[in-house]
Amino acid sequence: MPPDTEPPAEPPERPEASAADAVSAFAATRPHGRAHAGGNGARRGANDAEDVADAADAVPFAGPYVGGPPLEALRVDAPSLSWFGPAELARGARIGLVLAIFLLVKALRYGLGHPRRALRLRRDPDVRRALATAASDGLVEAFMALGPTFVKLGQLIASSPGMFPRPLADACLRTLSDVPPVPAERALAIVEGDLGAPAQYVFRHFDPVPLSAASIAQVHACVLADGRAAVLKVQRPAIRTRMNRDLRIMLRLAKLVDRTERGHLINAPGIVEDLHRVTNEELNFALEAHRQSQFRTNIAAFGDNRWITAPEVYWDHCGPRVICMERMYGTPMDRFAEVRARGVDGELVLRRGLKVWMEAALVHGPFHGDVHAGNIWVLDDGRAAYLDFGIMGELPLPHRDAMRDALYTVAIDGDYTRIVRAWQEIGILGPDVGPVDEVAARLALVLDPMFDLTLGESKLADILTQQLELQQEYQARAARELVLVSKQIMYFERYAKELAPDYNMARDLFLLRNVFPEAVERAARDRGITIPDDSIPSTRAPQREGSPEI
Repeated sequence: MPPDTEPPAEPPERPEASAADAVSAFAATRPHGRAHAGGNGARRGANDAEDVADAADAVPFAGPYVGGPPLEALRVDAPSLSWFGPAELARGARIGLVLAIFLLVKALRYGLGHPRRALRLRRDPDVRRALATAASDGLVEAFMALGPTFVKLGQLIASSPGMFPRPLADACLRTLSDVPPVPAERALAIVEGDLGAPAQYVFRHFDPVPLSAASIAQVHACVLADGRAAVLKVQRPAIRTRMNRDLRIMLRLAKLVDRTERGHLINAPGIVEDLHRVTNEELNFALEAHRQSQFRTNIAAFGDNRWITAPEVYWDHCGPRVICMERMYGTPMDRFAEVRARGVDGELVLRRGLKVWMEAALVHGPFHGDVHAGNIWVLDDGRAAYLDFGIMGELPLPHRDAMRDALYTVAIDGDYTRIVRAWQEIGILGPDVGPVDEVAARLALVLDPMFDLTLGESKLADILTQQLELQQEYQARAARELVLVSKQIMYFERYAKELAPDYNMARDLFLLRNVFPEAVERAARDRGITIPDDSIPSTRAPQREGSPEI
């Protein structure tokens, strides 16, 4: 199989035009910024600008995806993960060199800066912890230098602190927010190339300073020609080939890890294979915008969920590498002090957001696969919003049924034989694991006490240890299809520990109200539980001005 080819070439860059020049051009061509300098040449330039502005006002702009993308644009063309050639060998050597250099530099700096402490390395645990912190910082700096794939690896580590050493997980928090942006003029060139029109015709204003920058894209605020406040998500140039090459290298490393006892239990190759699929889906912006629009529609499918939303996609300003959407204002979910200061009922807003996520995963199919705090915001009007639909998951029907069976058991009737049979169906447990009743009793004995704990009482490390012990006892193997689901549940648990430490997520009937409506109604009546409805706002505090912007 031939090596990957680069994606279509980016539009020609315009090195003579800075981002500030571009913004100035918008001001000169929009009605509120017309030039009125003296002289015939200046007057003609102003007239030309007015003509462009008037034309934009008279004829609404329609980009290539007006009315929605064509079906062929939604197909994902993922290059082979098994291909390994000279380019991969060269890239692998560079990765090894970069990692070694950054780690060595950090270790040497620590040793030279603290020579007496370094001599106590073997016998002083504090010295070992300090060195681990320094090495973790070096590793994260190497991730940032190696590019988008390793930034995403850092984000995975940061979002799974119970599965990785604490110093490394803490250091990787940088990868969630500290990614250098692409220069604004390059981002603007991509926008113009995708939409097929000069920026001054499409926008009244384009902010050259991005609101955020991530591994695959960055977000710029803008005002469309028709006056709508919007944001543009713009893909980084030429990243597809490099990311897939890095993933091929990661797969080889994962196969080595899979040969160890613990590595086999976590199914490291399956994680990389999922990351390969998810990454190539994330690079398809037409698919992302389509899923965002679908998710937004599905929120109201049962006639409730009025306190949860997602930005509207402005299809007339979207292209293959550009997503244009409604602008929203609020604060990220993990700014806990700000959320409390707004008078938000932390438990209620979290339950409502998690309920929508559960319905997406268990009923509609596609669910949000990256619910870190930057992607869930509490809005100024009291609603909560899901953002950034680059990573979406969808469980195969047998795995969706297995998850539904597990949640029904835990929240409603406690019949663990249902879980055992479901796990056998999807291959987590083998057919010869033992009598179903005995295995079910063992699961209930271990898991039920944990599910009875509030989130403030439970410890993720203890839960993961129990899970590994059960896997080892029954030679169970992690289902790769459920890895993405587990990661999102861990995010929600983190928010709940801060906003609602007395909340018991596992037993919450409200989350399943539209999944098992009759069973939930019956169980709630029998237990004397009142299910919240949309008449209760998520916040009772007055709205505040000066909020951050999405």
